Amino acid sequence: MMRALVVYESMYGNTQRIAQAIADGLSTHLKTGVVEVGTAPRVLPPDVGLVVVGGPTHAFGMSRPASRQDAQRRVKVPQVSQGIGQREWIADVVVEPARVVAATFCTKIGAPRFFWGSAARRARRLLEARGVTVLDAKSFFVGFKPPEDALYAGEEARAQLWGDQLGEQYVAAHTGHLHAGDWSEAHLAG
Repeated sequence: MMRALVVYESMYGNTQRIAQAIADGLSTHLKTGVVEVGTAPRVLPPDVGLVVVGGPTHAFGMSRPASRQDAQRRVKVPQVSQGIGQREWIADVVVEPARVVAATFCTKIGAPRFFWGSAARRARRLLEARGVTVLDAKSFFVGFKPPEDALYAGEEARAQLWGDQLGEQYVAAHTGHLHAGDWSEAHLAG
């Protein structure tokens, strides 16, 4: 039986909380693991059919070593992810595009997309460039000065619902109720 794996990068713990909520939703349909990107497998195990990858939005996209160092300087709490970020993991992971589908997510400051960008959309493009089908890219919102403002109210519940929808659609596709080519954001509304 196939399972899901949620891989996250988190500076202050907000993205980690979203990752766990997504995994909680997925787990109603699939066996699901959650792993911090620095300890994530470099080769996806053969029983992983759905990988959900996420991290914080830095400088309009995914973090880089310099933006992670800057994030650490701004706040005096230990970072959750202290090694590589999702950008490096996506570039290095060994994945079989014909066997694995993905979804991406990010945390970002609650403002219009054009103002702050989206790590989820950038991660989506990187995975698609590697031949992986990406089902959806979703943003979850934090206040302007994390970690003090942290996640907006209701974001963990929204993440859990999204995970539930991803799991439901993945299972439907693999039980013959939905063809793999029929994935679309319309199936994942919410």
